[in-house]
Amino acid sequence: MVSWHAKKEAEILKDLKSSNKGLANKEARSRLEEYGKNELVKIRKLNILKIFGRQFVSFLILILVIAAVISAILKSWIDFSVIMAIVVLNSCFGFFQEYKAERAIENLKSMLVPKAKVLRDDKVIEIDARDIVPGDILVLSEGDKIMSDARIISSENLEVNEAALTGESNPRAKSSKVLKIDTTLAERVNMIYLGTEVVRGNCKALVVDTGMKTEFGKVAELVQKVEPERNPLIEKINIFARKIGIVILTVIVLISAMGFVLGFDKLQIFLTAVSLAVSAIPEGLPAVITISLALATQRMLKVNSLIRKLPAAETLGRATIICTDKTGTITEEKMQVTKIFVNNKLTSRFSKDKGTEFLFKVGILCNNARIEYAANGLEDYYIGDPTEKALVQVARKYGFDKKQETEKLPRVKEYSFSSSRKMMAVVRQGKNEYLSYVKGAPEIILNRCRAEFSKGKTKELSDKRRKELLCEYEKMAAQGLRVLGFAYRTILKTNKITQEKAEEKLVFVGFQGMIDPPRPEVKKALKEAKDAGIKVLMITGDSAITARAVGLDVGLKGKIVEGEQLKSMSDDQLRKEIYDIAIFARVSPEDKLRLVNILKENKEIVAMTGDGVNDAPALKKADIGIAVNRGTDVAKDASEMVLLDNNFASIVKAVREGRRVYDNIKKFIKYMLSANTNEITLITFAIIIGLPLPLLPLQILWLNLITDSFPALAISTELPEKEVMRRKPRKNEDILHGVKLFIILAGFLAFVICLIAFWINIESLDKARTMALTTSVIFQMVLVFNARTSKSAFKSFNKYIVYAVGLSLLLHVLLIYTKLNVLFSLTLLGIIDWIMIIGMCTACFFILEFAKAKSKNI
Repeated sequence: MVSWHAKKEAEILKDLKSSNKGLANKEARSRLEEYGKNELVKIRKLNILKIFGRQFVSFLILILVIAAVISAILKSWIDFSVIMAIVVLNSCFGFFQEYKAERAIENLKSMLVPKAKVLRDDKVIEIDARDIVPGDILVLSEGDKIMSDARIISSENLEVNEAALTGESNPRAKSSKVLKIDTTLAERVNMIYLGTEVVRGNCKALVVDTGMKTEFGKVAELVQKVEPERNPLIEKINIFARKIGIVILTVIVLISAMGFVLGFDKLQIFLTAVSLAVSAIPEGLPAVITISLALATQRMLKVNSLIRKLPAAETLGRATIICTDKTGTITEEKMQVTKIFVNNKLTSRFSKDKGTEFLFKVGILCNNARIEYAANGLEDYYIGDPTEKALVQVARKYGFDKKQETEKLPRVKEYSFSSSRKMMAVVRQGKNEYLSYVKGAPEIILNRCRAEFSKGKTKELSDKRRKELLCEYEKMAAQGLRVLGFAYRTILKTNKITQEKAEEKLVFVGFQGMIDPPRPEVKKALKEAKDAGIKVLMITGDSAITARAVGLDVGLKGKIVEGEQLKSMSDDQLRKEIYDIAIFARVSPEDKLRLVNILKENKEIVAMTGDGVNDAPALKKADIGIAVNRGTDVAKDASEMVLLDNNFASIVKAVREGRRVYDNIKKFIKYMLSANTNEITLITFAIIIGLPLPLLPLQILWLNLITDSFPALAISTELPEKEVMRRKPRKNEDILHGVKLFIILAGFLAFVICLIAFWINIESLDKARTMALTTSVIFQMVLVFNARTSKSAFKSFNKYIVYAVGLSLLLHVLLIYTKLNVLFSLTLLGIIDWIMIIGMCTACFFILEFAKAKSKNI
């Protein structure tokens, strides 16, 4: 590894065979062929076959394929066709959803084709950033994105935002000085890196690495090699499927054994056992899961949450902890001046008096931010340091246009901000004098002031008054505001302009306090998350004071822990105390990964937001990683979800959709197992007491076809229960939790009425089986209304379930009253038969409704 930071400019130019004039165009083209494009390469590229193949990696799908093979052996081609159609459709649903999400990510990336200014043949030209090569000299100024790793060879007041790489939110001062060879990456002030941004000053920098060889690229490669955590929903479904598989094998063995012992026809009893086994398989479950997830992802997209992998939609619904960034997620990521101190008064209501107007005027005249004026009614765009942009915006809001003001007073000289002076001065030309406008750290500004401008008058500044003003500044800072002091000075034109003259003997004008304000909707979203039993942790690189102010504003209560304090805490201590903490401030991306690990050790289901390349390991380790749209491509590739509007409130909306998915899957399982319990119990009971088989193999398969398909699939469209966001998250509960009693009661009721319908017509076996089959069909059509909600079935309406039930009933009636009935050994039913069947099923419906009203576990 080359230590570029420890080499002198001449050495680096020699090593890279470049010069101060930059590369020749011909040489640059040659190097582009040698080194390749300056872009991050995905190790795991968008692979259509791999995405499609992923849809079949499920124990439940394997069982369905086995069931299809058995159906083919039994020559039940209808059932074979239905099962295989479900398998294929399920896979297609999953494939198209995942493919569409991946393509959306690719499109998001391709929307921005970055440009870069480089020095070639001693001329500054603009090129596609992908064409940058080692040896190029970048020419960078305020607001530019840095598109490769480079060594600074000259700079002026350069500050770079390296948050995307290091997680540090404050800009880093940079220079060209040679460093020691053992200097850590974070301390290499003479290096700039891909993915970062110039926020102040300018520089020339020699490109040393591009693409995957950059620091950004190295992390991207490591992250792509890490295997993601297994999805909890898939794990649960596979466990459930294995249990079903065991039940199926048990049913085949027991029923076959009893039938053989009790003298039933061996072929018929075996076919019956296999038909029951096929019936017991929830072939509709994969379709219900996939359709529910697909619908949920579409709804989530409407609330600005792009789901990359279907199961992630449900995982979010079971999240117990949401770890969220502050800047841009809880806040608007727009610094705003919210309070000022002027005319001896601290206020958040800005008037148009002389003092306030002059304070805003100083703010824009000592300022390098600029406005890009948009055409066609679009919003104007502000470019520059966030703090300076805020000063321009507030001044503009109150009638001061920077362009007009600066034209009136042309710039003569600038003494840029430096970390040592902690101030900035801009000298402008007035009518008969020079005017120096100054801003900086309040204590530094006050120490250099000899007078104060207040209420339109200038008066001498005493030491006592200076202390009073410092107290006012401290009050503002304690509110989490970033505070700047503003002053000015008049310089006679006969005097030579020097830095000392521009920055000494100043007249104090006032303070401006600014903050990145919380999004208006976040407070409500945080309360909704709390009501839903979800703990929210704010994790930020900003100071504890700022984080506390934002936290209080949005209602986030709890202890605040800073990075240094976090590092001193042992894992055991953190594991115990983390539930009392609301905010982690001044944390690094490595701290984020540690927090995820601690929470997962505590059996929490963790959702984590992030944007930087170093956030990627934490995003991948979390149960659901959420990349914000303004974040890096590496963060997006490591995540399961992309937050398109960067808004925390959208996460909470997506949680609601995730809970809806899980509820609808459980409703389907509740319905399906209740129905299948009846069939198995009825056949087993008849064999034990020596009755003829109540249902023949083909009848069982028909029942399975029309009850486990349309009505079951319609359940996936159910709206969320009203209390869905007022209950605790379901951590690692069994998928049958809370529905077992319903399954037992519904299965028992179905068994009783089907047995009655069969028993009283047993003298005519075909009639008895027709009655048993039709009773089971009607019961299950009624049952779907019981199963679709844990509340009263009368309190809501789902037209899709009505349509599905209507279609299934129509198919069954056609089967009975057409010549097809001969194939299924069925007979015609009279009005009395129908009254009896409908009466018993209606009674069961009301019994189940009464039971639901009396017990929360039904």
